[in-house]
Amino acid sequence: MLMTYFETYLGRYEPYKNGAWCYEDGCIYRGLECLHRATGEPRWRVHLVRMVDARMEDGPALAGYDPNAYNIDNVLPGRALLYLHEITDEQRYLDAAALLAGQLVSQPRTRSGVYWHKLRYPWQVWLDGIYMGAPFQIGYGLRVGDDALLADALTQVGTALDMTYVPASGLYAHAVDEARKQPWANPETGHSRAHWARALGWLAMALVDIAELVGPERFAPLQARTRALLDRIAELRQPGGLWLQVIDRPDLAGNYEESSASAMFIYALLRGDALGLSNGVPEGLFELLTEKTLRPAQAGGLEFVEICEVAGLGMFEDRFRDGSAEYYLSERRVADDAKGVGPLMMAAASALEREESRTPLRASR
Repeated sequence: MLMTYFETYLGRYEPYKNGAWCYEDGCIYRGLECLHRATGEPRWRVHLVRMVDARMEDGPALAGYDPNAYNIDNVLPGRALLYLHEITDEQRYLDAAALLAGQLVSQPRTRSGVYWHKLRYPWQVWLDGIYMGAPFQIGYGLRVGDDALLADALTQVGTALDMTYVPASGLYAHAVDEARKQPWANPETGHSRAHWARALGWLAMALVDIAELVGPERFAPLQARTRALLDRIAELRQPGGLWLQVIDRPDLAGNYEESSASAMFIYALLRGDALGLSNGVPEGLFELLTEKTLRPAQAGGLEFVEICEVAGLGMFEDRFRDGSAEYYLSERRVADDAKGVGPLMMAAASALEREESRTPLRASR
């Protein structure tokens, strides 16, 4: 049933931003990579090649991609380019990935050395950006043999964790403003106000992916914090089985179990367990996710529901996003958004690997 849902979804999928290179499509690419690695089935590779090739142009160039926007989100889909180069040995994929690596060479950084999230978000580090940038930079460094890229990425992640950690909750702030200028930022810490689950999902996925890429010896400086985060996430799972939109506020009226973050956490917990970074994963957790979130669609088939469409900080279109718990609950809920379906694919792949007792995850595959 689940694989049929994925096939149907991919068959009708439209590029997220009018065909421009973007992180939302990158979530689907990553899901396809994970499914292909886990199953070896050619159909996932076929979908991935079809979708990525449609965004590539001569030059090399990527459709709608502007490196001068210094948007770290745009780096995430580059992981698919690295994977396709790995499995096809076609140079065009590595050449396209070099465009994204080139952006990172001059990406603005905070005084503490971490990439700005975007040019229009000066001095700001977001948890989202750790996932968008660091695993690609590490993967690219491994592919081209540039150890300095690995060292830089690992240092940035450690610094970003220092900057965003909130001792009172044992979690990490969605974002921090190093300049303490943003209206949403705490004037003393620079932190945003509430713990949005999907932001923590991006972080958890980033950490387990990095651990897998670099291996236990190089990951050692991040290991304790990763274990602590995964343990804290496991503690915050609700009696209903999933995780809340504002993850640590079960007392908050209108708070709800959010599907994309729940898929991310299940992926991270399963991957972390395989890497020896978590204290186990309850049996049937992934199956519970699909039972609760895959519903019959009006047009037939299934849809993946209760996904927060988007959330952020600062001005967006005609409104100010203040980072409060109430703000995160105000964002629209949708079905079948790529930011949810991609992590659902990733979690499904990890659940398959666990079920089939495949070879343990390798450190640099």
